[in-house]
Amino acid sequence: MKYALSFAVLLIAGVLASCTDSSKKEEDGLQGTKVSGESAVSDVPVALIPQRADPFIHRTPQGHYYFIATAPEFDRIDMRSADSLAGLSSAEAKTVWRKHASGAMGANIWAPELHYFDNTWYIYFAAGDAEQPWLIRMYVLANHNADPMQGEWEELGRVNTARDSFALDATSFEHNGQRYLVWAQKDPEEKLNSALYIATLLSPTQVGEIETEISRPELDWEIQGYKVNEGAAVIVRNGKIFISYSASATDHRYAMGLLWADADADLLNPNSWHKLPQPVFSTNAHLNRYGPGHNSFTVADDGQTDIMVYHARDYLELQGTPLTDPNRHTYIRRLNWTSEGLPDFGQDKADSE
Repeated sequence: MKYALSFAVLLIAGVLASCTDSSKKEEDGLQGTKVSGESAVSDVPVALIPQRADPFIHRTPQGHYYFIATAPEFDRIDMRSADSLAGLSSAEAKTVWRKHASGAMGANIWAPELHYFDNTWYIYFAAGDAEQPWLIRMYVLANHNADPMQGEWEELGRVNTARDSFALDATSFEHNGQRYLVWAQKDPEEKLNSALYIATLLSPTQVGEIETEISRPELDWEIQGYKVNEGAAVIVRNGKIFISYSASATDHRYAMGLLWADADADLLNPNSWHKLPQPVFSTNAHLNRYGPGHNSFTVADDGQTDIMVYHARDYLELQGTPLTDPNRHTYIRRLNWTSEGLPDFGQDKADSE
């Protein structure tokens, strides 16, 4: 396919270096196969941006791209800007906000996302307390400048939900004139690490009265290491609202699942949401892709081709723990669609295919 070839060129030419050592010795694959050091070049993953997890790319109507993600030091929010997807790889990172020296927003700065609505740029992110790093809550920054790389970022404070508990990974979208927030939070019974919720967004920091649980980690592949549903990403296509999400521990067991609702359904009704029983994107040892997840969606330079942005490691054995190993890299790949109108994540394909 002509586009597949051009996309491979974009990935290889637009990135400074490969994140995989293609001369690895053979190692046991996680699915009973062997990973050979003689893999084809097209099977070697090429990172768009090294050492950036939870990646989010915003494309403006004019075709300009902004990139934001978790820095491995968990201490700041950086942003990049470019006129093309490939250009993000060499764009200079600008720090737009740093953690507090004490108190709230003082530790574990995670998963920032950049959104634009009400003529304002917003960054949603998760943060802990400097003295209590695991007191993770969701926060919002705002910037009224036309260019989010410029101007001042104002701290709007915490996102207010019905209960005060571990919460992270907020994402926002508008549908049929209504803005929504989707996020991950510890369930009221505290039986899970996090489930996924949706609510209307009354203001940048306040959700509506109805908070609906749309997914909880119950399937075997969702409870490996930890009982987690997190990292939601929304794409609206083919008369449906699709939400991808990530589950399990953030090592090689991390994987992505898929929810969907009809576009004309009541999104606050839990019965409107459907869930695939199997993961849609997961570790593939043959492709040196381990623990892929916490994705976002954008479109290619042509303004039409859907692109998935995600992070993964290119090796199995962690260098420390999932949080101290900095080598979750940002990758991009074409998102295809099945004849039934469902997203096809290409589990067995390289990013260049």
